Amino acid sequence: MDSTAQDFQARTFSIKLWPPSESTRLMLVERMTKNLSTESLFSRKYGLLGKEEAHENAKRIEQLCFASADEHFKKEPDGDGSSAVQLYAKETSKMMLEVLKKGPRVTTESEVPVADTPLGPGDTVLDISGGKRAFIEADEAKELLSPLTKPGNSYKRICFSNRSFGVDAANVAGSILESVKNQLTEVDISDFVAGRPEDEALDVMRIFSKALEGSVLRYLNISDNALGEKGVRAFSELLKSQENLEELYVMNDGISEDAAKALSELIPSTEKLKVLHFHNNMTGDEGAVYVAEMVKRSPNLESFRCSATRIGSDGGVALSEALGTCTHLKRLDLRDNLFGVDAGIALSKSLPKLPDLVELYLSDLNLENKGTVAIVNALKQSAPQLEVLELAGNEINAKAAPALAECLTAMQSLKKLTLAENELKDAGSVIIAKSLEDGHADLKELDVSTNMFQRAGARCFARAVANKPGFVQLNINGNFISDEGIDEVKDILKAGKNSLDVLGSLDENEPDGEPDDGDEEEDDEDAKDDDVEDGLDSKLQNVQV
Repeated sequence: MDSTAQDFQARTFSIKLWPPSESTRLMLVERMTKNLSTESLFSRKYGLLGKEEAHENAKRIEQLCFASADEHFKKEPDGDGSSAVQLYAKETSKMMLEVLKKGPRVTTESEVPVADTPLGPGDTVLDISGGKRAFIEADEAKELLSPLTKPGNSYKRICFSNRSFGVDAANVAGSILESVKNQLTEVDISDFVAGRPEDEALDVMRIFSKALEGSVLRYLNISDNALGEKGVRAFSELLKSQENLEELYVMNDGISEDAAKALSELIPSTEKLKVLHFHNNMTGDEGAVYVAEMVKRSPNLESFRCSATRIGSDGGVALSEALGTCTHLKRLDLRDNLFGVDAGIALSKSLPKLPDLVELYLSDLNLENKGTVAIVNALKQSAPQLEVLELAGNEINAKAAPALAECLTAMQSLKKLTLAENELKDAGSVIIAKSLEDGHADLKELDVSTNMFQRAGARCFARAVANKPGFVQLNINGNFISDEGIDEVKDILKAGKNSLDVLGSLDENEPDGEPDDGDEEEDDEDAKDDDVEDGLDSKLQNVQV
């Protein structure tokens, strides 16, 4: 093969890693926003950022880091963008850490706290979770935990997450923890046996459990440890001794029916529990029954998360009924389960008993129209103060839109609304958009992506948010909006108080796409769009709002 052919082949496999797509940049901003506004050790030490402030910081960080990496890319010798991507990621992480340590700006208004734990004068955190995940052996454990051995230390909060302890290191840690356990109030040992053989991991858990037995904790995080029933029972001495827990995190732990039963049996009291998070387990219907028992014994719950736990209809009904006892609940997250209509109806009967509810996450529950209507009818009367409502991926179509619109009109405190991945089409979209147009001055985010609507629905959603002060993002991606319709949306936003910056990515919009059923004759598109809006305007007058 001659050199010309070889050069040609080399060029054929050249890949450019820079610049990232617009959707990638937006995704990074959303991820940073979530990380900055989610409770962590940093937030408990420096304060929790509100969602709006977190989004502002995330957007600023991304823009600065993109500009810096882009400048680097222009001087990059290899030209494939790899070092620019690394710089982009590194600087983003660095600036996020700076924002977290700076804490929230001082303001006269603050978000409703889920669990308020102000930092006392002698309240100190020992956090060894920084850096890459790594195995820890005895010598390193002794060095890392040496601050806990100093006489008169005032450490009350420890975080050993992201470091994998072997038995030797656990024995070192165990003796140190036993000496300070009476002063500890918060323990994070999530993801602390990664990569260890099962027998060794269980031994490590038993050592930590024995060392911390009898400590009076208000916060315990044992997530990301692939516990299963064996792991839960390995922590039995620690769990049995806890009667004052206010926050318990058991996420991504392989919590099956037997593990859920063990957890329910071992913890003697959950009366003081304010936060209970079970995200990403394999609990199923049978396990949900035991989770429901814990919920019934936790009347002071303020934040409950049981998302992605494989719970179906029967378990969903049991859990929904149990939630009716949690009259102080402020945040409820049940996303990504298989509840179905019956569980949705059961939940609708408990929602009126939750007068303090502020955030409600019910995406991907297979609620369909019947379950959705039951829920929004309950919320209309009981939760006008709701700030976050997520109902994505529930097969909601235009038939449920009038009931949903009435509910949304009552929710004048709404800050974030997610209805993505449903089947609203133009008919349902116009009704819902009209319900958001007046009032809703606090609305910041609206996600109606992938709803099969076209030009008419897009225009109405743009009008609904164009003049709302402080609005941050409109997501209408993944729909069937014509090029002319996109231009109209942009004109509407330009003419309003908000700029085009609020319009999210449109990389998955299909300008030539059409809804997949034949409910309406496909006539001239412009005439059809106008007719839809005019016809639905008249229908709206029959909607009781």
